[in-house]
Amino acid sequence: MIPVATVDIPDSAAMVDLGRRLAGDLRAGDVVLLHGDLGAGKTTLTQGIALGLGIDEPIQSPTFTLVAEYDGHDVAGTPLRLYHLDLYRLGNPDEMDGIGYDQYLLPEDGVTVIEWPERGGNWLPERFWLVRIINLGETGRRVSISRHGRP
Repeated sequence: MIPVATVDIPDSAAMVDLGRRLAGDLRAGDVVLLHGDLGAGKTTLTQGIALGLGIDEPIQSPTFTLVAEYDGHDVAGTPLRLYHLDLYRLGNPDEMDGIGYDQYLLPEDGVTVIEWPERGGNWLPERFWLVRIINLGETGRRVSISRHGRP
């Protein structure tokens, strides 16, 4: 594990800004796992990542479709797709095969962001960014970001 940052986020605008900054470090093949309770800010962070990847269309959690795809680009302007998965409504980990989950664990042409990754069972990529969001109540959120696996 490579610790990257732990920051306190006072509001949703700051969460979007954190996502935008995180996007600057993401490259094709990266997977970002978002952990946090309901309402913690996972989708808000994803909206910031999308903005940082040059995606200006609305980003909503794909709770019922499980996967949403968007066209963007990295900081150098190279085309980069954003694959946004929300596994909250997944019945059981065996359903992962049905959505082609393996292709999202090694996204050659993009970045995958997964909300509720723990619902996918033991399906983890060899390397990933782990983002943990803790609700601090009225004072905001605490966000810890780390990298796991080979750089």
